[in-house]
Amino acid sequence: MKKVPIALTIAGSDSGGGAGIQADLKTFACLGVHGASAITSITAQNTLGVQASYDLPPRIIRDQIDAILEDMRVGCAKTGMLSSSEIIHTVASALKKYDFPLVVDPIMQAEAGGKLLQEEAIPTMIQELFPLGTVVTPNIFEAERLTGIKIKSREDARKAALMLNSLGAEKVIVTGGHLDYTDVLYDGEIMFIEGERVEGGTHGAGCTYSAAICAELSKGKGLREAAVIAKRFVEQAISHSFEVGEGCGPVNQIAGLARDAERYRALKNVEEGLALLEESETFSKLIPEVGCNLGMAIPGARGIEDVAAVSGRIIPLKGRAHAVGCVAFGASSHVARMILGAMSYDREKEGAINIRYSQEILSICKDLGLEIASFSRLEEPEDTSTLDWGIRNAVEKIGKVPDVVYDLGAQGKEPMIRLLASSASEAARRAIQISERVAHVNYR
Repeated sequence: MKKVPIALTIAGSDSGGGAGIQADLKTFACLGVHGASAITSITAQNTLGVQASYDLPPRIIRDQIDAILEDMRVGCAKTGMLSSSEIIHTVASALKKYDFPLVVDPIMQAEAGGKLLQEEAIPTMIQELFPLGTVVTPNIFEAERLTGIKIKSREDARKAALMLNSLGAEKVIVTGGHLDYTDVLYDGEIMFIEGERVEGGTHGAGCTYSAAICAELSKGKGLREAAVIAKRFVEQAISHSFEVGEGCGPVNQIAGLARDAERYRALKNVEEGLALLEESETFSKLIPEVGCNLGMAIPGARGIEDVAAVSGRIIPLKGRAHAVGCVAFGASSHVARMILGAMSYDREKEGAINIRYSQEILSICKDLGLEIASFSRLEEPEDTSTLDWGIRNAVEKIGKVPDVVYDLGAQGKEPMIRLLASSASEAARRAIQISERVAHVNYR
């Protein structure tokens, strides 16, 4: 049987499934690590906060840890909710004799609200657990309570990290999600891990972050690399968060896997559309002199790298369409800007193709009931992208994203028709339908 990395989480249970043990295990699984768990407390919790909690007897906590470590090759462990001095002492005593990385997440309060750490237990955590940790990962509020430093800037976070190191934490990451989205890592030197503002639910974000670091350390990664991976992982999880209740929505740990699936789907859809075009006996007549391209974006696409297209272009060859190059992401800025421009108004318009312009083709588009809009390159402002401005201009004319956007060209610029659709294969089918109508008209 295949051996996999093993990570252990020692934390509380969130009955709402958003944070704690539940978030940790989902994170481990998504990052290809087997997750083991020792539950310290059971909380009655949902997206609105913690209603009640019950600490498990220290003996049961110790038995769980011993049972796992006596049998499994744990590569890294992490702690989460350790609500009392007695529980912290129990966990520290159990881990002392083992030599694997330990991530200490000093959880004090639930994201949705609710106290998870007794005030009297803070000194115990600092004295007994911090010295065992490979890294301590407080958020801004936790770092403030642990150090007494009011954190309003990166410099304040840096000072807090250094103080936590002086208190016994070998390495420290002060997460910056509540400040400027930049994490401050201290491992003997300061490293700033830049982030970006991400909209979405944040319940379980801290647990997910520390669990992601734990998972990567269990694979043998260094802390800096693990921290960067964890940062990107939790940003994706927040941006794809769920709405499951009336309060703070939980992060979505499978976002990265879902994104990979969407990228695969987009690649296959472009390949499917391309095959249809190459099989068509009529489509090659619609290819402009500069060639054409076919593309599709993933849901929530932000840039050219999120749009799949033909790496070269599609040209006519012996009466058929022929692709010069393979299908890849980031392959065509032209078709990508076309799609991204449309998606900024209508997220369903993920596919597009450009074809040659003629009044005959426009008339056929009208006969097919397609919404049509145009823009003029002669009116294009300086220092702007033609497609970004052109799509916006076309949308403003009819109040929505059209199915067809065309322009009459300009000096050195060929007139062009662009077909926008929900997918690349749909755009290809529409183009073939138009080409068959053109061929039928010409045949008559």
